[in-house]
Amino acid sequence: MKVTTLILGAGAAGLMAAAHAGRGTLLIDHARAPGEKIRISGGGRCNFTNMHCDFPNFLGGNPHFHKSALSRYTQWDFLDLVQRHNIPWHEKTLGQLFCDRSAKDIVAMLLAETEAVGAQLWLQTSLKDLRKTDTGFAAVIEKDGKTTQVTADNLVVATGGKSIPKMGATGLAYDIARQFDMAVTETRPGLVPLTFAEDRFTPLAGVALPVRVHHGATHFDEAMLFTHRGLSGPAILQISSYWRESDSIEVDLLPATPLAQILRDKRKVEGRRALTTELGHHLPTRLVEHLGQTMDFKGNLGDLSDSRIDALANALNRWVLIPGGSEGYRTAEVTLGGVDTDGLSSTTMMSKTVPGLYFIGEAVDVTGWLGGYNFQWAWSSGFAAGTAIRAAAG
Repeated sequence: MKVTTLILGAGAAGLMAAAHAGRGTLLIDHARAPGEKIRISGGGRCNFTNMHCDFPNFLGGNPHFHKSALSRYTQWDFLDLVQRHNIPWHEKTLGQLFCDRSAKDIVAMLLAETEAVGAQLWLQTSLKDLRKTDTGFAAVIEKDGKTTQVTADNLVVATGGKSIPKMGATGLAYDIARQFDMAVTETRPGLVPLTFAEDRFTPLAGVALPVRVHHGATHFDEAMLFTHRGLSGPAILQISSYWRESDSIEVDLLPATPLAQILRDKRKVEGRRALTTELGHHLPTRLVEHLGQTMDFKGNLGDLSDSRIDALANALNRWVLIPGGSEGYRTAEVTLGGVDTDGLSSTTMMSKTVPGLYFIGEAVDVTGWLGGYNFQWAWSSGFAAGTAIRAAAG
């Protein structure tokens, strides 16, 4: 079987690439349905992009690599596509855009786009062998117990990273990169809950509050959630992409509250009020009880000296924690690291050393923040590869 382009992976990036690569494209995936991560994302509503998608909101070994693709296919371009397909959407906090009805609308839209250009989609199909030829690539794929020999001028690897292995995630993209002597940077779980030893926060499981979490010079102002195993919530997921094992993080439990000044003012007029009672007006009661085991919350407001007030406010504004680890790829939303961008063209996503070989989406060492940024990278990188292939084909 001869095709112009063979795309491995029918997720966000692969579907986008197929929609732009055009006729002669075969898109394969081992799953029963395309776009499974799209379908489950955003609580089933798909946070498909972000209004504030900007270059600094992405991590990678080369902080400039992603700029070309994101500039040529922006969040506004994808939103225009969504609106042309009459998919109702809404904006949530921090510029996050979601479907009103279902993430399935995005999958259906992408399938319609691929069908419109004549691309074929084979599901429950696995790659059994792959090699380079003088004119392109030769692959052996298996579907329904039968193998098919496929030759292709172009090969697009859109198989994602290692996150959420129960959905079939593997390191196939990295294996293919290494097969063709391309470098792969260190990979690790990103946008993932952090864990602590000895069930430290089990009594607080379910408690959530707005915080500011720091790791070095980086910080995020969002919600934090205590779990049976540690910490989660948007603020923690965000900072996890910057955190490394043995590093500490710093949590401001009252980022919008001038606690020291409040305590000084209350001391003058309600000196007989218990400190724990006052703290309970600003923090969840269970958290105050927990913190009181290691911090001095004894006494009434009238007993507090200025120095003790300052020390107390500092302790709550700069709560230093050292996570024991993370929940790993099992629950990580993305994989940090991947195919080294030094080996790829930033405009086409094609290998600099293997003509016709493209890597896109999560497989590449580009990772966005939480909130629709990683989907936008999938759309932008898939567009870059697909349009480059189509242009080359004339």
